[in-house]
Amino acid sequence: MKILVTGGTGYIGSHTVVELQNQGHQVEILDNLFNSKITVLDKINQITGQTPVFHQVDLLDYQKMRELFASTHFDAVIHFAGLKAVAESIEQPLRYYENNVTGTLNLLKCMAEFKVNRIIFSSSATVYGNINSGKLDESMTTGVDITNPYGETKHVIEKILESEATSRPELSVVILRYFNPVGAHISGLLGEDPNGIPNNLMPVVMRVAEGKIKELQIYGDDYNTPDGTCIRDYIHVVDLAKGHLAALKATDTPGAKVYNLGSGKGSSVLEIIKAFEDASGKPLPHHISDRRPGDLAEIFADPSKAKRELDWQTELTVADAMRDTINFLNNQK
Repeated sequence: MKILVTGGTGYIGSHTVVELQNQGHQVEILDNLFNSKITVLDKINQITGQTPVFHQVDLLDYQKMRELFASTHFDAVIHFAGLKAVAESIEQPLRYYENNVTGTLNLLKCMAEFKVNRIIFSSSATVYGNINSGKLDESMTTGVDITNPYGETKHVIEKILESEATSRPELSVVILRYFNPVGAHISGLLGEDPNGIPNNLMPVVMRVAEGKIKELQIYGDDYNTPDGTCIRDYIHVVDLAKGHLAALKATDTPGAKVYNLGSGKGSSVLEIIKAFEDASGKPLPHHISDRRPGDLAEIFADPSKAKRELDWQTELTVADAMRDTINFLNNQK
């Protein structure tokens, strides 16, 4: 298939491009390079032997988007592009709504006009809000008590996609709710390398390991979990990328479908630190600070629907993710 990957030079996007190209798909990337680097294209080439066609276009530039869709026909779109820093979204809500929601509307308008009828959307477990904790499955209520505009944009886009699938009976939508992506490509060439201040646990761990940040803050150790720290579901980015290939098969039938992509198991913050220390052979400086408002004690996926309907499940472990992260870090030196 000929597939347009928006945000394809980003962390999850680039790993998915590798898997798509390894399966023989023709890939074109659309990215504004706001939070990624053009050098990723060379790294994709080193891994797969081919460089995807690249378009430096912003989803908010509707005219450029139309020109791209008019110039070539795509069989499917995998839509990663979007701003994703939780704290920043609280400070800049209008920017997040405009970028993520308006950008998606522009994409969907181009898809409708040029008759592209398959889309896979990267959503997030944040859509489950703070009314759900423990094991989360796709039947649960979403959109209630989401604590930040980033999560709200994901929920709004899910609703837009479902509405569009209702109004366009030929459209096939697959919504993938990610849990916590970690790790890097086994080659050490691709990994998480955000521009600016990292927001998620693993990029901060990486910065501490490099000596760029003094120590890791652990927000609270008095939760009702075995070691008192929050438990989350960490999924290796290569498993996550392969989930998109599995989801492509689900676009053969029209309508909107939703799947959790997670391991189904949780790891605590202290367990992640220990796994990183075991893989690196060095201690990771950290200290306990107060809880953050809105953090839930335990969140992990029920991935059984993806296993049942997509024949997908995780194969790599947290230990694999730590090994690959350290390999990626060492490769940057």
